[in-house]
Formats: sequence, structure tokens, C-alpha cells
Amino acid sequence: MNKTCQISQEVFEVSKEDLDFYEKIGVEVPKLSPDERRRRRFAFRNERFLYKRKSDFSGKEIISCVHPDEPHKVYSTEEWWSDDWDAIDSGIDFDFDRPFFEQFEEVFLNTPMIALHVVNTQNCPYVNYTGDCKNCHMIFGPVYSDDCLYGSPYYCKSCVDSLLVRDSELCYECVTCEKCYQCLHCQDCVNSQNLIQCYDCKGCHDCIGSCGLRNKKFHIFNKPYSQDDYEKFKKTLDLSDKEQMKDLRKKFIQLKLSLPHRAMVSVNIENCTGDYLYESKNTHEAYDSQRCWDCKHLAQTIDMKDCHDCNYTEENELCYEYIGYYRNNNCQFSLGFFNCNNVMYSSNCISSNNLFGCAGLKRKEYCIFNKQYSKEEYKELRGRIIEHMKKTGEWSEFFPVKMSPFCYNETVANEYFPMDKEEALEREYRWRKKDPKEYLAPHDDILACSECEKNYKLLPAEVKFYGKAELGHPDKCPDCRHKDRLGLRTERKLWDRKCAKCEAAMKTTYSDEKPEIIYCEKCYLESVH
Repeated sequence: MNKTCQISQEVFEVSKEDLDFYEKIGVEVPKLSPDERRRRRFAFRNERFLYKRKSDFSGKEIISCVHPDEPHKVYSTEEWWSDDWDAIDSGIDFDFDRPFFEQFEEVFLNTPMIALHVVNTQNCPYVNYTGDCKNCHMIFGPVYSDDCLYGSPYYCKSCVDSLLVRDSELCYECVTCEKCYQCLHCQDCVNSQNLIQCYDCKGCHDCIGSCGLRNKKFHIFNKPYSQDDYEKFKKTLDLSDKEQMKDLRKKFIQLKLSLPHRAMVSVNIENCTGDYLYESKNTHEAYDSQRCWDCKHLAQTIDMKDCHDCNYTEENELCYEYIGYYRNNNCQFSLGFFNCNNVMYSSNCISSNNLFGCAGLKRKEYCIFNKQYSKEEYKELRGRIIEHMKKTGEWSEFFPVKMSPFCYNETVANEYFPMDKEEALEREYRWRKKDPKEYLAPHDDILACSECEKNYKLLPAEVKFYGKAELGHPDKCPDCRHKDRLGLRTERKLWDRKCAKCEAAMKTTYSDEKPEIIYCEKCYLESVH
């Protein structure tokens, strides 16, 4: 069946498999398209914008992802995880004369939020959604990384300006690369080292400006050279000369557009659609995901089973309209859980079961609006609230965007669904004004971005990295550099297209308007060399 999105007016398909899933978890068919549902969830996640503010617990100055002007209570990460407070204290009774979301907002506002989502970090004051990292600065989303600056490195060491880079070391401005060493300005490269401006190279070393190579060495723009000739050419490169690097990139892009691209980056999948999908089965419209079974509409997920509409999460089953954290079962219309079961319409709860409309609870069970009930009372009241929400039109809808503690231009929603201020306000999102103190004329060691004019500075560790790699200093701020890296990737959206070689029908993130030559998997594998 087809539905029309209530916001975008886009027509979207609801398949029989979708209907079976909705029936299994007991929710209604969504009113919004998959993209609008994802935009709404993303509006509740601020990764990159950090602020100084006072802790509402101790009064100490802390770094937080929640702006000091927001009405939410915020505790430092250590204070939030401590047993010195209990979210049960903000519990309220449900009022059947008022809408559900209006009442949940009271609980949400009165329950402390965590300043930064970090676990086991050392010397990493300016990071968020980060675990087991050391000596890192302005990295967002990563785990098990050391001495990394700016970006999203996973299991990495000494990488700067990365986007979804894994198991790599001493890499700079790399995107979706894995197991790489000393690679610069590379994308989709695997098991490679000493590459400069390369794309889709695997098992290669010492290559410049090359694309689609397999197990090659000493190649320049896909042509083989002797080691001596290669080294002579490399010595002519001045990586700090921006004009020379622009010329190199221009020639590289021409080569890249002349060669076929994979319709879908994947490994060991069966009956799947999406991009950057690995070891998965019966999973559709999934991106940057691994080991997912019987799922749909995922992005940046691992070890998912029977889940729809989930992002930035791992090890979940039967979850829907959910974003953030790990190891949950049967959780819907919620955000930020760890090790929770049978939860709906809740936020940032830990090791808890059977919750409805709760926030910030740890090790609790059978709670509604942060108030404790017996098992029998919980089931009876939960059923009545659901019927009430069906009457008010709130049932089976994610939290309204006006409840987000973040403005639209602070969130990942604006990264993947960019809007200007006027459009955002028209859609009832909020917008954060520029802080004039961040847009001063360059002075002392303070620089101004060549694109947005926002101030930024170079850290000593950053300058040391550039000097060792013989790189020029960036003339853009970290936010604009991040935006440039995102722009190298295709949109997380599927299009129907035919293979440029055999004309087989396929689904790909490359629309017909894209200039790239797109091959199906079979033809692509036959073409790489």
C-alpha cells in the first residue's frame, strides 16, 4: 500500500513485511515518510556543538552538548552516572485530561540530562558519544581511539579529520576507509598504506591519484611506475601547496568519473539494499551497518535483529523509531537506552525494564512518568494511556520536534537534511543564533574560516601532525571540513537505475542525475584491476 507523508507530501510504500512488523510490535502504520521520520529522530541528537555551562548538580563549570540557554537540567557525566540522585524523584501522576506529550515534557525537563555521552575516556574534554578513547579532541561517535583530532575514528590512532574511518593510523582527511596507514585524502580504501588522493583501492601501497586498484603498488593516476620513478614524482609534490593539491584533485576527479563505481558497497549480504552494508540478510534501506537481520531503515547500526527505523545503536531486537546506545529489546519511540527491555516513549534510561514515558531512570522496573507501580498497576495504566494517546492522535508518533533540547542547526538532522532558518522555523524546529564572539577578526592564534568566517585555532598536537606529514594548515574551521567530508558521500537514499554495462535493474544511492558510471555488482567485480 502507498501512503502520503503528512509533512513532505511524498508518497511512500508500506509493504506487507512492514505491516507484519507493525502488527508484531503493536503500533500503527506511520504517518510520515522514512526520511521525515529519520529527520525527526536526528533532531534529538547533537554531536558536534559543545558549550560551557554550570552543572545543575554541583554548580561547577562543565562542557555540555546542551546550550546554557536551554531550560533542561544538566549534570556532568560523572554526576549523572553517580548514585547521588534518583530520577524517580521527578515522577508525576498521569492526567487523562491532558495530552501525553505535554505531560512527558514536564518529566523530561525536570529530569537531569547528561552533559556529554562519554565512557572510559582519558584527556578528552571536548568529545561526545565517545567511548574508551585517550588524548582525543573534537571526535564524535568513536570508540577505542587514541591521539585523534576531529572526526569519527573507530579503533584508530593518530588520525586527523576523519569520517567513519576504522582500524587506521596516521591518516588525514579520509572517508570510510579501513585498515589504512599513512593515507591522505582517501575514500573507500581498505588494507592500504602510503596513499595520496585515492578512491576504492584495496590491498595497495604507494599510489597517488588512483581509483579502483587491487593489490597494486607504485601507481600514479592508475598507471604503473618503477619505484624510482614513483619516488621522483612524489618528491615533486608539495602537500602544503594548495594550488598544486587542487590541480592534483582535479585530475583525480576526472579519472574517478571515467571509471565504473559499485552500485552498492557491501560484503557478504543476502537480499539487502542500501550502502556500506556488511554481513547482513533480509535488510533493506540500511546504511553503514553490519550484521543486521530482517531490518529496514537503519543507519550506523551493528548487530540488529527485527528492527526498523533505528540509528546510532547496536545489539538490539524488536526496536522501532529508536536512536542511540546499545543492547535493548522491544523498545520503541525512544532515545538513548542501554540494556533496557520493553520500553516506550522514554529517554536516557539504563538497565531498566517495562517503562512508559520515563526519563533518566537506572535499574528500575514498572514505571510510568518516573513513578513506580506494581506489575498489575503498570499494565492496567499503560493500556489506558495508549487508548488515551490514540484519541489525542499521539500514539505511534515519535516525540514532537519542539521537545528537542537542541536547535535544528545543532543536530545531525541538519547534516543529512539541511535546511535554512526560515524553513526550519516553518516546520516548528528551533534555530540557534550565531554567537558574535565566535566570528571575530583573526588575531593572535585565532583564525577565521575561509568559508563561514567562524573562528578556530590550531592545537599544538595538530600543528605537530601537519609538520610531520608535510601538510599545509587547513584554512577552514572543523565544521566546514566535516561538511566537505560529508559531501564526498552519496545521499542515504535509493534510486532505481540500470547497470551502465549490462543494463540490469538495480537500486543505488547514485541517481540518474549523477555523472558517475554505475555498474551492478557482477559487472563491477569484473572491471576492477
